[in-house]
Amino acid sequence: MVFRFPTHRDPSQVAPSATAPTSRRALLGALAATPAALPIIASPGGARVLSPGSVSEVPVTLHRTWAGRDLSRARYRNAEEFFAGIEAGIAPGGAGLLYHTGIVIQLALSAHLIDVGFEDAWCARHVGLHLDRSLALANASGLGLDAPPIASLAGFLSPYGQWRHADLGAPPDCPFAPAEMRSLTRALLDHVRAVTGHRFPARGRQHRGRG
Repeated sequence: MVFRFPTHRDPSQVAPSATAPTSRRALLGALAATPAALPIIASPGGARVLSPGSVSEVPVTLHRTWAGRDLSRARYRNAEEFFAGIEAGIAPGGAGLLYHTGIVIQLALSAHLIDVGFEDAWCARHVGLHLDRSLALANASGLGLDAPPIASLAGFLSPYGQWRHADLGAPPDCPFAPAEMRSLTRALLDHVRAVTGHRFPARGRQHRGRG
């Protein structure tokens, strides 16, 4: 069963960013009506995982539910909470900052994917910790984020789990300065909020004027 959500889901009514899609409602209707063909590749272990450049396809039927909407909202809020720690300088530096940034980006993209009807388990199986695949899938399902710097950051961090204990070895050679990563991540969060229609969490960021 496909549920209809309030009309504020239309990006034209939620102050989208300059690159936000203008016909997301129509796109979601089409995706709900027919399976979405998504590019995949085979991993060395035999599992099939999403890849932007693959010529293979796997059918996926999207099912939007109120439970999915609630989970999407929670993912977005968690992304903002993690990012608040980065902005406040609480997150560790070096590889730790890369890992925490990856968490924020994945949570934000997950908020969109779940909102449009992808199952969380499907994303974990086919996308995993690969932010570039998550971004490609999000854009293919209506996110409409045409931002090469963000795509480059997602590609560099993927899979972001690699940075969790990277400080135990050589320091990471990151092409992005911390301030640039913060700016790009902030732009991604703002775009996801505009497209999904989720409200900015009031806790800890009330000075932004969003509840």
